[in-house]
Amino acid sequence: MLINSNVYENGYPVERLEPEEISDHLDQPGRFVWVALLDPTEAELDNMQEEFGLHPLAIEDARHGHQRPKLEEYGDTLFSAIHLLEFDGDDIRVGEFDIFVHPRFVLSIRSKSNLSFTSVRARCEREPELLQHGPGFVFYALLDHVVDSYFHMVEHLEAELEQIETTIFAKGAARSNIERLYALKRKCTTVRHAAQPMLEFVGKLHGGRVPPVCQHSQDYFRDVSDHLARISMAIESVRDAIATAIDVNLSMVAIEDTDITKKLAAWASIFAASTALAGIWGMNFEVMPELKWRWGYPAALAVITGVSVLLFRRFRKAGWL
Repeated sequence: MLINSNVYENGYPVERLEPEEISDHLDQPGRFVWVALLDPTEAELDNMQEEFGLHPLAIEDARHGHQRPKLEEYGDTLFSAIHLLEFDGDDIRVGEFDIFVHPRFVLSIRSKSNLSFTSVRARCEREPELLQHGPGFVFYALLDHVVDSYFHMVEHLEAELEQIETTIFAKGAARSNIERLYALKRKCTTVRHAAQPMLEFVGKLHGGRVPPVCQHSQDYFRDVSDHLARISMAIESVRDAIATAIDVNLSMVAIEDTDITKKLAAWASIFAASTALAGIWGMNFEVMPELKWRWGYPAALAVITGVSVLLFRRFRKAGWL
Protein backbone atom coordinates (compact mmCIF):
# COMPACT_ATOMS: atom_id res chain seq x y z
CA MET A 1 0.00 0.00 0.00
CA LEU A 2 1.31 3.43 -0.95
CA ILE A 3 1.59 5.75 2.08
CA ASN A 4 3.29 8.80 0.58
CA SER A 5 4.91 9.79 -2.67
CA ASN A 6 6.25 13.33 -2.83
CA VAL A 7 8.76 15.34 -4.81
CA TYR A 8 11.06 17.67 -2.83
CA GLU A 9 13.04 20.66 -4.07
CA ASN A 10 15.42 22.70 -1.89
CA GLY A 11 13.98 21.02 1.20
CA TYR A 12 10.31 21.72 0.42
CA PRO A 13 7.59 19.39 -0.89
CA VAL A 14 6.47 20.58 -4.30
CA GLU A 15 4.27 17.81 -5.70
CA ARG A 16 2.52 14.58 -4.78
CA LEU A 17 3.01 11.82 -7.34
CA GLU A 18 1.09 8.85 -8.58
CA PRO A 19 3.18 5.65 -8.77
CA GLU A 20 3.31 5.70 -12.58
CA GLU A 21 4.66 9.30 -12.56
CA ILE A 22 7.73 8.60 -10.41
CA SER A 23 10.25 7.87 -13.16
CA ASP A 24 9.34 11.14 -14.92
CA HIS A 25 10.73 13.17 -12.00
CA LEU A 26 13.98 11.30 -11.28
CA ASP A 27 16.09 13.26 -13.77
CA GLN A 28 15.02 16.75 -12.68
CA PRO A 29 18.03 18.61 -11.16
CA GLY A 30 17.73 19.81 -7.57
CA ARG A 31 14.84 17.47 -6.82
CA PHE A 32 14.37 14.04 -5.25
CA VAL A 33 11.43 11.68 -4.73
CA TRP A 34 10.48 10.16 -1.38
CA VAL A 35 8.11 7.17 -1.53
CA ALA A 36 6.84 5.11 1.42
CA LEU A 37 5.12 1.73 1.14
CA LEU A 38 3.42 -0.44 3.74
CA ASP A 39 3.14 -4.22 3.23
CA PRO A 40 3.30 -3.85 -0.55
CA THR A 41 1.89 -6.41 -2.95
CA GLU A 42 3.97 -8.19 -5.59
CA ALA A 43 2.54 -5.89 -8.23
CA GLU A 44 3.51 -2.77 -6.26
CA LEU A 45 7.07 -4.03 -5.79
CA ASP A 46 7.34 -4.83 -9.49
CA ASN A 47 6.12 -1.32 -10.27
CA MET A 48 8.66 0.27 -7.89
CA GLN A 49 11.44 -1.80 -9.43
CA GLU A 50 10.50 -0.56 -12.86
CA GLU A 51 10.02 3.08 -11.85
CA PHE A 52 13.27 3.36 -9.84
CA GLY A 53 15.36 0.84 -11.78
CA LEU A 54 16.17 -1.18 -8.65
CA HIS A 55 18.63 -4.05 -8.70
CA PRO A 56 16.91 -7.47 -8.92
CA LEU A 57 18.83 -8.89 -5.93
CA ALA A 58 17.88 -5.95 -3.71
CA ILE A 59 14.21 -6.07 -4.63
CA GLU A 60 14.29 -9.84 -4.11
CA ASP A 61 15.51 -9.31 -0.53
CA ALA A 62 12.76 -6.76 0.04
CA ARG A 63 10.20 -9.11 -1.44
CA HIS A 64 11.00 -12.12 0.75
CA GLY A 65 12.06 -10.36 3.97
CA HIS A 66 13.62 -12.15 6.96
CA GLN A 67 16.91 -10.39 6.29
CA ARG A 68 19.67 -9.79 8.78
CA PRO A 69 20.14 -6.02 9.27
CA LYS A 70 22.57 -4.97 6.58
CA LEU A 71 23.69 -2.27 4.14
CA GLU A 72 24.56 -3.05 0.53
CA GLU A 73 25.61 -0.91 -2.42
CA TYR A 74 24.26 -1.44 -5.92
CA GLY A 75 25.95 1.21 -8.04
CA ASP A 76 24.70 4.60 -6.82
CA THR A 77 21.89 2.99 -4.79
CA LEU A 78 22.14 1.90 -1.18
CA PHE A 79 19.92 -0.91 0.08
CA SER A 80 19.41 -1.28 3.83
CA ALA A 81 17.39 -3.89 5.71
CA ILE A 82 16.48 -3.04 9.31
CA HIS A 83 14.50 -4.80 12.02
CA LEU A 84 11.51 -3.01 13.54
CA LEU A 85 10.73 -4.11 17.11
CA GLU A 86 7.39 -3.81 18.88
CA PHE A 87 5.86 -5.39 21.96
CA ASP A 88 3.11 -7.89 21.27
CA GLY A 89 1.84 -8.76 24.74
CA ASP A 90 4.85 -10.14 26.62
CA ASP A 91 6.76 -10.96 23.43
CA ILE A 92 8.61 -8.85 20.91
CA ARG A 93 7.30 -8.84 17.35
CA VAL A 94 9.93 -8.31 14.66
CA GLY A 95 9.02 -6.43 11.50
CA GLU A 96 11.23 -5.35 8.63
CA PHE A 97 12.08 -1.98 7.14
CA ASP A 98 13.81 -1.89 3.76
CA ILE A 99 15.23 1.39 2.47
CA PHE A 100 16.54 2.21 -1.00
CA VAL A 101 18.59 5.42 -1.10
CA HIS A 102 19.82 7.12 -4.27
CA PRO A 103 20.84 10.72 -4.99
CA ARG A 104 17.46 11.13 -6.72
CA PHE A 105 15.13 9.13 -4.51
CA VAL A 106 14.33 7.40 -1.24
CA LEU A 107 12.06 4.35 -1.20
CA SER A 108 11.06 2.87 2.17
CA ILE A 109 9.16 -0.43 2.51
CA ARG A 110 7.68 -1.33 5.90
CA SER A 111 6.51 -4.91 6.45
CA LYS A 112 4.75 -6.63 9.36
CA SER A 113 5.03 -3.63 11.67
CA ASN A 114 2.72 -0.98 13.10
CA LEU A 115 5.54 1.44 13.87
CA SER A 116 4.55 4.73 12.25
CA PHE A 117 7.01 6.92 10.33
CA THR A 118 4.61 9.78 9.67
CA SER A 119 6.39 11.90 12.27
CA VAL A 120 9.70 11.43 10.40
CA ARG A 121 8.34 13.04 7.24
CA ALA A 122 6.74 15.83 9.26
CA ARG A 123 10.01 16.46 11.11
CA CYS A 124 12.00 16.62 7.87
CA GLU A 125 9.52 19.01 6.28
CA ARG A 126 9.78 21.28 9.34
CA GLU A 127 13.54 21.52 8.76
CA PRO A 128 13.95 22.37 5.05
CA GLU A 129 17.47 23.66 5.64
CA LEU A 130 18.42 20.07 6.55
CA LEU A 131 16.13 18.32 4.11
CA GLN A 132 17.81 20.16 1.27
CA HIS A 133 20.81 17.85 1.87
CA GLY A 134 18.67 15.32 0.01
CA PRO A 135 18.07 11.60 0.39
CA GLY A 136 21.07 11.21 2.69
CA PHE A 137 19.36 13.26 5.39
CA VAL A 138 16.09 11.36 4.90
CA PHE A 139 18.02 8.11 5.35
CA TYR A 140 19.46 9.48 8.60
CA ALA A 141 16.02 10.56 9.85
CA LEU A 142 14.57 7.11 9.18
CA LEU A 143 17.45 5.36 10.95
CA ASP A 144 17.23 7.77 13.88
CA HIS A 145 13.53 7.02 14.31
CA VAL A 146 14.22 3.28 14.39
CA VAL A 147 17.03 3.73 16.92
CA ASP A 148 14.75 5.82 19.15
CA SER A 149 12.29 2.91 19.19
CA TYR A 150 15.16 0.65 20.31
CA PHE A 151 15.81 3.01 23.23
CA HIS A 152 12.21 2.63 24.39
CA MET A 153 12.56 -1.14 24.06
CA VAL A 154 15.72 -1.18 26.20
CA GLU A 155 14.09 1.01 28.85
CA HIS A 156 11.18 -1.43 29.05
CA LEU A 157 13.56 -4.39 29.42
CA GLU A 158 15.51 -2.60 32.16
CA ALA A 159 12.27 -1.85 34.04
CA GLU A 160 11.20 -5.50 33.71
CA LEU A 161 14.55 -6.63 35.11
CA GLU A 162 14.25 -4.26 38.07
CA GLN A 163 10.78 -5.64 38.79
CA ILE A 164 12.11 -9.20 38.84
CA GLU A 165 15.03 -8.20 41.07
CA THR A 166 12.64 -6.97 43.76
CA THR A 167 11.27 -10.53 44.10
CA ILE A 168 14.56 -12.45 43.94
CA PHE A 169 14.65 -13.10 47.70
CA ALA A 170 10.90 -13.66 48.06
CA LYS A 171 10.23 -17.09 49.51
CA GLY A 172 9.11 -19.63 46.93
CA ALA A 173 9.60 -17.26 43.95
CA ALA A 174 12.96 -18.55 42.74
CA ARG A 175 11.71 -20.98 40.11
CA SER A 176 9.18 -18.57 38.59
CA ASN A 177 11.86 -15.85 38.57
CA ILE A 178 14.20 -18.09 36.58
CA GLU A 179 11.49 -18.60 33.94
CA ARG A 180 10.88 -14.86 33.74
CA LEU A 181 14.61 -14.15 33.52
CA TYR A 182 15.09 -16.59 30.64
CA ALA A 183 12.14 -14.99 28.81
CA LEU A 184 13.73 -11.57 29.38
CA LYS A 185 17.05 -12.88 28.10
CA ARG A 186 15.37 -13.98 24.86
CA LYS A 187 13.94 -10.48 24.42
CA CYS A 188 17.38 -8.95 24.98
CA THR A 189 18.80 -11.29 22.35
CA THR A 190 16.14 -10.15 19.87
CA VAL A 191 17.04 -6.48 20.45
CA ARG A 192 20.75 -7.29 20.27
CA HIS A 193 20.32 -9.06 16.93
CA ALA A 194 18.60 -5.93 15.61
CA ALA A 195 20.97 -3.30 16.99
CA GLN A 196 24.41 -4.90 16.70
CA PRO A 197 24.48 -5.43 12.91
CA MET A 198 22.98 -1.98 12.47
CA LEU A 199 25.84 -0.49 14.49
CA GLU A 200 28.29 -2.19 12.15
CA PHE A 201 26.85 -0.83 8.92
CA VAL A 202 26.08 2.68 10.22
CA GLY A 203 29.79 2.93 10.98
CA LYS A 204 30.37 2.82 7.21
CA LEU A 205 28.32 6.01 6.72
CA HIS A 206 30.71 8.39 8.48
CA GLY A 207 34.46 8.75 8.31
CA GLY A 208 36.63 7.05 5.72
CA ARG A 209 35.00 6.04 2.45
CA VAL A 210 31.38 7.16 2.59
CA PRO A 211 28.74 6.56 -0.13
CA PRO A 212 28.27 9.83 -2.05
CA VAL A 213 24.57 10.04 -1.16
CA CYS A 214 25.51 10.21 2.55
CA GLN A 215 28.51 12.49 2.14
CA HIS A 216 26.82 15.64 3.51
CA SER A 217 25.16 13.91 6.48
CA GLN A 218 28.14 12.20 8.09
CA ASP A 219 27.78 14.06 11.38
CA TYR A 220 24.20 12.87 11.70
CA PHE A 221 25.13 9.26 10.99
CA ARG A 222 27.87 9.54 13.62
CA ASP A 223 25.17 10.55 16.09
CA VAL A 224 23.10 7.47 15.15
CA SER A 225 26.21 5.33 15.59
CA ASP A 226 26.77 6.76 19.08
CA HIS A 227 23.17 5.98 20.02
CA LEU A 228 23.48 2.43 18.75
CA ALA A 229 26.70 1.99 20.74
CA ARG A 230 24.84 3.12 23.89
CA ILE A 231 22.03 0.68 23.14
CA SER A 232 24.50 -2.17 22.64
CA MET A 233 26.21 -1.34 25.94
CA ALA A 234 22.85 -1.16 27.72
CA ILE A 235 21.80 -4.53 26.29
CA GLU A 236 25.07 -6.14 27.36
CA SER A 237 24.62 -4.64 30.82
CA VAL A 238 21.11 -6.07 31.08
CA ARG A 239 22.32 -9.47 29.84
CA ASP A 240 25.08 -9.49 32.48
CA ALA A 241 22.58 -8.53 35.18
CA ILE A 242 20.25 -11.31 34.00
CA ALA A 243 23.08 -13.85 34.20
CA THR A 244 23.87 -12.71 37.74
CA ALA A 245 20.18 -12.82 38.72
CA ILE A 246 19.84 -16.33 37.31
CA ASP A 247 22.85 -17.47 39.37
CA VAL A 248 21.35 -15.91 42.49
CA ASN A 249 17.99 -17.55 41.85
CA LEU A 250 19.63 -20.93 41.28
CA SER A 251 21.41 -20.44 44.61
CA MET A 252 18.06 -19.59 46.21
CA VAL A 253 16.58 -22.81 44.81
CA ALA A 254 19.52 -24.77 46.25
CA ILE A 255 19.07 -23.02 49.62
CA GLU A 256 15.35 -23.80 49.64
CA ASP A 257 16.09 -27.44 48.80
CA THR A 258 18.66 -27.56 51.59
CA ASP A 259 16.11 -26.14 54.06
CA ILE A 260 13.63 -28.83 53.06
CA THR A 261 16.31 -31.50 53.44
CA LYS A 262 17.15 -30.20 56.92
CA LYS A 263 13.52 -30.35 57.98
CA LEU A 264 13.12 -33.88 56.69
CA ALA A 265 16.34 -34.95 58.41
CA ALA A 266 15.25 -33.36 61.70
CA TRP A 267 11.85 -35.08 61.69
CA ALA A 268 13.49 -38.35 60.65
CA SER A 269 15.87 -38.05 63.65
CA ILE A 270 12.97 -37.43 66.04
CA PHE A 271 11.01 -40.42 64.76
CA ALA A 272 14.19 -42.56 64.68
CA ALA A 273 14.79 -41.92 68.39
CA SER A 274 11.18 -42.78 69.22
CA THR A 275 11.34 -45.87 67.06
CA ALA A 276 14.58 -47.01 68.71
CA LEU A 277 13.12 -46.67 72.20
CA ALA A 278 9.90 -48.42 71.19
CA GLY A 279 11.94 -51.17 69.59
CA ILE A 280 13.98 -51.75 72.74
CA TRP A 281 10.90 -52.06 74.90
CA GLY A 282 9.22 -54.19 72.30
CA MET A 283 11.70 -57.06 72.78
CA ASN A 284 9.85 -59.76 74.76
CA PHE A 285 12.71 -61.24 76.79
CA GLU A 286 11.99 -63.05 80.04
CA VAL A 287 14.16 -60.83 82.19
CA MET A 288 12.94 -57.30 81.46
CA PRO A 289 11.86 -55.63 84.72
CA GLU A 290 9.98 -52.89 82.83
CA LEU A 291 7.54 -55.40 81.37
CA LYS A 292 6.00 -56.27 84.76
CA TRP A 293 6.33 -52.82 86.32
CA ARG A 294 2.99 -51.12 86.92
CA TRP A 295 4.19 -47.74 85.65
CA GLY A 296 6.38 -49.15 82.87
CA TYR A 297 4.08 -48.17 79.97
CA PRO A 298 3.48 -44.57 81.16
CA ALA A 299 7.20 -44.25 81.89
CA ALA A 300 8.09 -45.46 78.40
CA LEU A 301 5.69 -42.96 76.80
CA ALA A 302 7.12 -40.20 79.00
CA VAL A 303 10.70 -41.06 77.98
CA ILE A 304 9.79 -41.20 74.26
CA THR A 305 7.90 -37.89 74.51
CA GLY A 306 10.72 -36.26 76.48
CA VAL A 307 13.38 -37.33 73.98
CA SER A 308 11.21 -36.18 71.05
CA VAL A 309 10.57 -32.77 72.67
CA LEU A 310 14.28 -32.40 73.51
CA LEU A 311 15.30 -33.16 69.90
CA PHE A 312 12.59 -30.87 68.54
CA ARG A 313 13.83 -27.97 70.67
CA ARG A 314 17.45 -28.57 69.68
CA PHE A 315 16.57 -28.68 65.98
CA ARG A 316 14.37 -25.57 66.29
CA LYS A 317 17.21 -23.71 68.03
CA ALA A 318 19.59 -24.77 65.24
CA GLY A 319 17.18 -23.42 62.65
CA TRP A 320 16.33 -26.76 61.07
CA LEU A 321 12.65 -26.61 62.07
